[in-house]
Amino acid sequence: MTGILLALGASLSWGVADFGAGVGSRRLPVPLVILASQAAGLVFVGLVVAIVRPDVPSAAQLGDGALAGAVGALGLLAFYRGLAVGAMGIVGPISATGAVVPLTYGLLRGERPSALQLLGVALAVAGVIAAAIELRGATATGRVGAGVGLALLAAAGFGSSILFLSRAAAGGALWAPLSMRAVTVPLVLAGMLVLRQPLGGMRASWWLLAGVGVCDTGANLLFALATSRGLLSVVAVLASLYPVVLVVLARVLLHERIAPHQLGGVVVALTGVALISAG
Repeated sequence: MTGILLALGASLSWGVADFGAGVGSRRLPVPLVILASQAAGLVFVGLVVAIVRPDVPSAAQLGDGALAGAVGALGLLAFYRGLAVGAMGIVGPISATGAVVPLTYGLLRGERPSALQLLGVALAVAGVIAAAIELRGATATGRVGAGVGLALLAAAGFGSSILFLSRAAAGGALWAPLSMRAVTVPLVLAGMLVLRQPLGGMRASWWLLAGVGVCDTGANLLFALATSRGLLSVVAVLASLYPVVLVVLARVLLHERIAPHQLGGVVVALTGVALISAG
């Protein structure tokens, strides 16, 4: 039961963080949103590690955490930009199809997926296509919905990041998100300096960005803890429900409207994610 509650907490925390990031990305440049939120997350998890003082993991496990942070930063860049230009109720669920990445990793290692997982992959692809196409009137425009391409890129980044995070978590649930953030923050900062992105202008939104960072890092921590206290298949299903939180918040607070076929695609994609994780 503990693992289930932790996974549900991670799902809720990720959903709240994603919603806050989407709002922030419509006010400020995406790199600034990532830098500020991830810096807040780094401070948060750094304080927790300093207080708890867990055993230091191996260099390989720290390296997995660093890789999770690097690919996760790319995923966040695409995801937050997608939230800024597209509907949160579409971008969020599509990004959750990143569960295909660890499945592919398993295939390359000689694993054989179950029929349930293969069905999940098919549903995820079909759901992405349905959610991506915009309709005008009774005919399709043939134009992909805003933010869909970025959501797919985010899915690849998130899936890879979660894969490395699960490996890093074996060395400690606290060190895994710390090693992630320790790489993400300087990487994003260096990119902003190279591109000469402005670092100011976030005074009015600092509380929002800090909340995003704490919720995102807290979700990583909860998920890492959940994997050590419950079956991974069950935990992954529950943690993948974060887009539902995002969709609900976007509809209730921002009054976003989603076309029926796109909403159906969202449901199908989420079903696919659940089957991939459960299989």
